[in-house]
Amino acid sequence: MSDCLVVVNFKTYQTAHGTSAEELALAMSGIDTDARMIAAVSALDLAAVVAAAPDLEVWCQHLDPVGFGSNTGWLHPETAIERGATGTLINHAEHKVSIEHVAMLLDQVPEGFEVCACAADVDEAMALAALVPTYVAVEPPELIGGDTSVTSADPGIVSGTAAAVREVSDEVGILCGAGVKTGADVAKAIELGSIGVLLASGVTKAEDYRAALSGLISEL
Repeated sequence: MSDCLVVVNFKTYQTAHGTSAEELALAMSGIDTDARMIAAVSALDLAAVVAAAPDLEVWCQHLDPVGFGSNTGWLHPETAIERGATGTLINHAEHKVSIEHVAMLLDQVPEGFEVCACAADVDEAMALAALVPTYVAVEPPELIGGDTSVTSADPGIVSGTAAAVREVSDEVGILCGAGVKTGADVAKAIELGSIGVLLASGVTKAEDYRAALSGLISEL
């Protein structure tokens, strides 16, 4: 399933920052799979991860729609691109922004730069899909970081989001996340209508990155 996306959000886990981020990125780039493996890393680790794993697609975890100038503390898209980012997450449940922020960012980034807008529910997914980002990822906040996958706890939100987004735009890909930790979870996500998954602790907290990643893609 070469079109399947496996996006690993490194967040700011101790086991996925600094040199550990580089080690995880190398493990991802070494996995033998037809799925697209994508690392979403801290802005502070971006350049180092790109250098450590040059064959791996690397995204930012967040960007701001700002230009060059007096914007202390904001994350400039052009700087991220210059440092090797090929995409970004936006509006993650742990870093919410306004719909206007997402719209302005989409207007600013160049063609081909991928934007995955995160949604908490079907209504938010539809609103974001109307802006036509590359992907919309549905993640119920109450399941993020937990041990129960959204695909078993609330499969209807995945299939419902997939159907709703396709009503709005057939250009937007659908991802799902929250508690996804096994190959069966990933396979179920695809069955429910998504084209991939947004992962985090199931990989970042694993004692063996490679074994965790291999297990997650085992049923694709």
